[in-house]
Amino acid sequence: MVVVVMAVVLIAAMTRFDNGHRSDPDAVMTSLLGGGDDAGFDRATTPRPFHFPADHGPHPQFKHEWWYMTGTLATEVGERRFGYELTLFRLALTPKPMERTSKWGSTQVQMGHFAVTDIQKQQFHHAQRFSRIAMDLAGAVADPFRVWLGDWSIAATGGTPLAPTMHLAAHHEDITLDLNLTARKPVVLQGENGLSRKSERPGNASYYYSLPRMETTGWLTLQGERFPVTGMSWFDREWSTSALDEHQEGWDWFALHLSDGWDLMLYRMREKNGTTGTLSAGALIDPDGTRIPFAHDAMIIDPLGHWRSPKTEIVYPSGWRLRVATVGIDLSVTPWIQDQELNRTLVRYWEGAVQVRGVHAGLEVQGDGYVELAGYH
Repeated sequence: MVVVVMAVVLIAAMTRFDNGHRSDPDAVMTSLLGGGDDAGFDRATTPRPFHFPADHGPHPQFKHEWWYMTGTLATEVGERRFGYELTLFRLALTPKPMERTSKWGSTQVQMGHFAVTDIQKQQFHHAQRFSRIAMDLAGAVADPFRVWLGDWSIAATGGTPLAPTMHLAAHHEDITLDLNLTARKPVVLQGENGLSRKSERPGNASYYYSLPRMETTGWLTLQGERFPVTGMSWFDREWSTSALDEHQEGWDWFALHLSDGWDLMLYRMREKNGTTGTLSAGALIDPDGTRIPFAHDAMIIDPLGHWRSPKTEIVYPSGWRLRVATVGIDLSVTPWIQDQELNRTLVRYWEGAVQVRGVHAGLEVQGDGYVELAGYH
């Protein structure tokens, strides 16, 4: 399709492809999140007031942003379990709109990733798509909130701007996801009142908030079988112009739901010399939505094993022990299946459903969630 081809051509200006795969992993990561020409774009440098529902919508003055939904699902009797991810990215090619004589003209591209983990069958399915933001092919609006890329969409259906209900829909080949989500905690501003710094250089940061606990019900159709499912999801929102510095390699990000009603988010920024960046951080979120932050020196992340991708030969950590003594956290985090690598996408990364067991505040807990591993090569 011409529209998709043109979108790929626009994105390819940032990198190179080889038989459908990126040929230079570091160049892709740097181009999207650190390098390139940022002149004219706004940058995340200081905390700002957030306004809802306006901030659910797009921020075209920034180079890129994403709407990120992950969750774990189960059938009513628990016989089948699944994980899912739907991420919609907005990527700007120029900081200002350009005069266009065609309705097809656009200086912005939408990219989407859709993945489903079938835990019982030990199968991982994923897809990527592109479109220019024109002719209603893709886009985002704030009120009522909706972001879409063809028939992939996340949209508000009610609730309040700080604790909305949403509908998520995605279809690819023989997989269809149709979910209703209800926020059980209000918007949580991550970082410093919503400013999440990724490196010491001013502007290498994002504006970042979460809806960490969204009760989820709906249907999953997978390879001819239709399952009624329930579960819990996590919605993340970030926008920025740059994040990574030249000395940074990538990150490990954890978003976990605990059985005592608390939620845990933490990320480790990885330096190319193998150390942990000093702006790595995290937060524990109590059942009412109050955020308890902690810095990099409070957390210990120990890999418990490794997994080598048979498709890319990339070696990822697989299984972790997370300790944050200041908030009483000692958890074992284990992937439900090892192979949850998105390897047919612009940037290859591991994003997968995990199970959790351990201790919080002296009491045993269990749970589940998602882990993202970016920048491994």
